Amino acid sequence: MRLATIELQGNETAGLVTRNGVVLVEDINKKMNQQWATDVFEIIRSGQLDLMRIWYQNAGENDVKGLRTIPLNEVNYKPLYRHPRKIWGIGLNYVEHAADLSEKAPNTEPASFMKPDTTIIGPNDTIVIPFQSDRTTAEAELGIIIGKECKDVSEEDASNVIAGFTTIIDMTAEDILQKNPRYLTRSKSFDTFFSFGPHLVTAEEIDELDDLSVSTVINGKVHRKNVVSNMTFRPWFLVSFHSKVMKLLPGDIISTGTPGAVVIRDGDIVACHIDGFDKLVNTVKDLKV
Repeated sequence: MRLATIELQGNETAGLVTRNGVVLVEDINKKMNQQWATDVFEIIRSGQLDLMRIWYQNAGENDVKGLRTIPLNEVNYKPLYRHPRKIWGIGLNYVEHAADLSEKAPNTEPASFMKPDTTIIGPNDTIVIPFQSDRTTAEAELGIIIGKECKDVSEEDASNVIAGFTTIIDMTAEDILQKNPRYLTRSKSFDTFFSFGPHLVTAEEIDELDDLSVSTVINGKVHRKNVVSNMTFRPWFLVSFHSKVMKLLPGDIISTGTPGAVVIRDGDIVACHIDGFDKLVNTVKDLKV
């Protein structure tokens, strides 16, 4: 099952993504006499996602026939939601990316950091390079969305506490970071420095997580590509590790690291491509231009 947040008549609302287009959860509620939330974050937080997923697997495609469907090429996607409690980022999780930066890849524990929700933008929104940076990079990443409150989760049980996955583009003011590694939080926290969406993809949609290919794409050309199995710390380990640091809550996001960061400039178009996922695409504006 795939969910999205779309803009319709000036409002942001949850939709079910089908082969033919997006069906509003509000319309499904009316037809099916349900009371599912019409906000993606609330669907996750309330525990309704599992119920929706079971319904969709069993009868959903037939149940939504005849309902208003917005064609995919007409959908105005927004961020999946705007106020997760936590956003965890993972630095240098592919050895090849560490080599790009002439740094040693962490091999004992993840190099994790946190980002504020004020960084969030959605598909087709504009990434803004701030006045303070002359070298900002964009990084395509696979995102894990937590589905259940959890603490001290084992790797074996990690798959049972997630809501699903999404595409992410994470930004870094690399010139600020290179001045001093203690500047990491600031270099990652400028407005517009975290794009995610368009779809929340539940786990049953993915045949083999380790085989997923993640690509950072700039102006239509693949800059760097790698597969999840080449991560130093794979998704289930990341969920387990961070749940042992602090309680994870529904809607929390773990951005699992990039195969390669690309320098972005005014007018560029940057994208995250992941096998089987809709592409996440953003334009770039440099405030200094």
